[in-house]
Amino acid sequence: MAMNIQASRFIGLWVLFLCSFGIQAQEKLSLQQAIEMALAHDPRIEEKQAFVRQARGLLQEAEGSAGFRYSVDSFLAVATGLDGGFYEGGGDSCSGDCRLRDDAYDFDDGLSLWAGLTFSIVKPLATFGRLENYQQAAQNNIAIKQQDVSLQRDEVALQVVKAYYGYLTARDSRLLLEDTRFRLEGALDLVEGWLEEGTGNASQSDKYALESGLGLIDNFLAEAGGLEKIAMAGLKFLTGHEDDVIELVERRIQPLELPAESLDEWIELALANRAEFKQVEAGLSARRALVAASRADKKPIVFAGVAGSLSYAPNRETLDNPYIYDPFNHAAASPLIGMRWQLGPGAQEGRIAQAQAELDALVHKASFARAGIPFQVREQYYSMQARYQSIDSMRKSSRSARRWMIASYSDFEAGLEEADKVINALQVYVLSYAEYLRAVNDFNNLVSKMKSVSGVFQ
Repeated sequence: MAMNIQASRFIGLWVLFLCSFGIQAQEKLSLQQAIEMALAHDPRIEEKQAFVRQARGLLQEAEGSAGFRYSVDSFLAVATGLDGGFYEGGGDSCSGDCRLRDDAYDFDDGLSLWAGLTFSIVKPLATFGRLENYQQAAQNNIAIKQQDVSLQRDEVALQVVKAYYGYLTARDSRLLLEDTRFRLEGALDLVEGWLEEGTGNASQSDKYALESGLGLIDNFLAEAGGLEKIAMAGLKFLTGHEDDVIELVERRIQPLELPAESLDEWIELALANRAEFKQVEAGLSARRALVAASRADKKPIVFAGVAGSLSYAPNRETLDNPYIYDPFNHAAASPLIGMRWQLGPGAQEGRIAQAQAELDALVHKASFARAGIPFQVREQYYSMQARYQSIDSMRKSSRSARRWMIASYSDFEAGLEEADKVINALQVYVLSYAEYLRAVNDFNNLVSKMKSVSGVFQ
């Protein structure tokens, strides 16, 4: 019985361990996973996608304008009743001195319900390019909005990269400062012990120097801890896991591999893939179509269809004279073909001028983009190369500074070195290693930015 209880406890603890391990493994995030989570969560992307749906709605409206158009008006009202014929007294005919009836507004014959309906079914046959150009502009507008989604996705991904590497950098900086503080505390304990025992070469100034160094380290630790928390909060916010505990896959920040593409290859990628180029091309096509549509407004719309009207008042006699229209009791319908002009020469010329001006502005913007984007690629490329070179130099510098710090600390413990020399060595080590971490962080961000400005990040 005892063996069964122990076995059950063992199995339960083992299952609990496996479950906790699974949770921890699930919570560990790689950079790519964090980006994917942010892209699936960020409402700014949903906002841009809503604009794409709006653009599709405009295209549907433009395409629907070429189809049948239905118009129906109906009413229910009250009219005066009418009995008898066309002549005075209600006669259907007369001879001699005849007078027409003049009791249209009398209520001698009571009231009558009056129902009416007018309808038309028409379809444009020719718009002389108006609808076709509006449809083309709407199609290109969809392409523009879709590229806005791509740009927003890039922006979100770059923010995740910044938060991800920012957290690793701040965490490594904190660990560096904690290690340095541990060494300073050890040195301070030695000095205080020497001063109490009256042994060694320590002086009161050595104690003050070490205490001053500890104060500075505590200040830097507070800053690093704050940056670490801010970066993690930003990462949680971007990924939509603000209430969860997130652990990153990387234990320490490491520099990415230097991309092998040459500057010319990066520029070619940008010219072929940048969303802005696609937007400019679609925008130029859309503006040209709008200019053509504005010019087509001067021309008529040719249409064909069926139109008719019905009216019925049951308490009124029907007037069947073909020369006289009876608005209360009649039925009429006919196929038709026609043209509609909406002329406003001054306003139309103004709309054409506006559309042409917007087209010209977009042409100039396209010219600047073709020159400006390659410059942006060059700027990122040279910055990335320079930061990669600084990583190697700062790695060597921090290693040498660490050896200097360890040697100075060992000499200090042996009584061969003064405290200010140890602090100086620690300071150089902290600064050089912190600069190395910053260089790695900047380089990793620049690699992502390099891919972004070349249009191949996402």
